[in-house]
Amino acid sequence: MVNPLPESEFILNPDGSVYHLNLLPGQVAETVIAVGDPDRVAMISRHFDSLEVQVRKREFVTHTGSYKGKRLSVMSTGIGTDNVEIFMTELDALFNVDFQTRLPKETATRLRIIRLGTSGSMLASLPEDSLLASSSGLGLDTLMTFYNLPQHSEERFVAQLTKERLQLPFLPYCVKGSKELLARFADLPQGITVTCPGFYGPQGRRVRLAAGTPDLLITLSGIRVEMGAVSNFEMETAGYYAMGRLLGHDMLSLNAIVANRVTNRVSKKPEALIEKLIAILLEKI
Repeated sequence: MVNPLPESEFILNPDGSVYHLNLLPGQVAETVIAVGDPDRVAMISRHFDSLEVQVRKREFVTHTGSYKGKRLSVMSTGIGTDNVEIFMTELDALFNVDFQTRLPKETATRLRIIRLGTSGSMLASLPEDSLLASSSGLGLDTLMTFYNLPQHSEERFVAQLTKERLQLPFLPYCVKGSKELLARFADLPQGITVTCPGFYGPQGRRVRLAAGTPDLLITLSGIRVEMGAVSNFEMETAGYYAMGRLLGHDMLSLNAIVANRVTNRVSKKPEALIEKLIAILLEKI
């Protein structure tokens, strides 16, 4: 017999909404566009034909509406896989937990979640102002040490290879994206996206502090396996892909390349690049 989730484990607000997202069941569509920047939610939802839900709490902003007859939600998470873990757990609960009984539903709903975000390239062949779909996410954070993540043999190989080459004291994780969603964006270049637990040292940047992992960029960009080449840095994709696999949802990450770490060049019009990616996403979603 399954016991109801205790109030301390599955926290609801006084109005019955889920704790961080501040949402009630029914307020989110089964197709979700996820962004990091809360201001980017309105950049996408302004293209909608109508809006039915607008909710904000902390960095979590949700707009649900209709676009060309399809119900969509745009939701922000803030930065990092710690926020992604909160976001994915509570988003899943909105569909797959009965808020009255506090029990998991017998039949789970499978969501389609597409991250749209910025990223930095680590390949000269992937210049600034490029777009990229993440075939896989390679997590350099430790989120998955707290979950039992199933991985395919080739994913485990990439994770182990990365650990050895970077001489890390923990094992990274690697997860492929949704084949069905990747097929929708087959005209975009694909690559293995590295998810880092920070923007500066964890991505090999130096401002006042020296990087603790020498030659991080060179080492990672040299990883080329049957699954593809390690291509870019950001801070959420692997967390999305891993949580999506654990919870049973289809995941895809689309990246606007705003900087190239090899050539040290940055996009002069990053907002225009993001708008271009938004247009492509809405056309194909």
